[in-house]
Amino acid sequence: PVRIEDIAAHPHFRRLDGLRHGIAVDLRYASANNFVGHAVYDGFDCHWLRREAAEALEHAAAWLHARRPGWRLLVLDALRPQRVQQRLWDELQGTPLTMYLAPPERGSIHSFGMAVDLTLLDPQGREVDMGSGFDEMTLASHPDHEAEHLALGALKPEHLVERGWLRAAMREAGFQGISTEWWHFDFGDRVAVRRDLPRVL
Repeated sequence: PVRIEDIAAHPHFRRLDGLRHGIAVDLRYASANNFVGHAVYDGFDCHWLRREAAEALEHAAAWLHARRPGWRLLVLDALRPQRVQQRLWDELQGTPLTMYLAPPERGSIHSFGMAVDLTLLDPQGREVDMGSGFDEMTLASHPDHEAEHLALGALKPEHLVERGWLRAAMREAGFQGISTEWWHFDFGDRVAVRRDLPRVL
């Protein structure tokens, strides 16, 4: 494992503010603007991804810019140390919200620097309406319920269009989404990531 305090000297990680193609960053867990209502990073520098994920994210941003000039990716969470994952798990223990967290013993792909949470910014720099907010732990956030929510009027066609642009850019770069969060994307095979890569503590 790698300690978060030592990450800046690690050759296999890249800092988010050094990425190309205008990728914006607003790490929500570094502030109180998140679903638990307080900062959970406690001074940890979490502005990092593993190099291969960072390069893929640059590719996604370039693909988006080529097709929608002026539109950008906004990173909401990237590297999440195991200590923070444990803290979130403990805080949500006994609530239905634990379904949105990987159990600490298995480990979140975020803790390997191989997952990213993000959304889109329009050409005016405004965060795009995706029909539900980041870390809104409801079925409205689940990609696998989008057709039903569209039919019922809980999501609008424009929400699905923007989610579609985000997914298209990320899939083009080799990321995979998940069924419960429109904002979350993994890079690489999860089994191989957990087996072969060091976890950040």
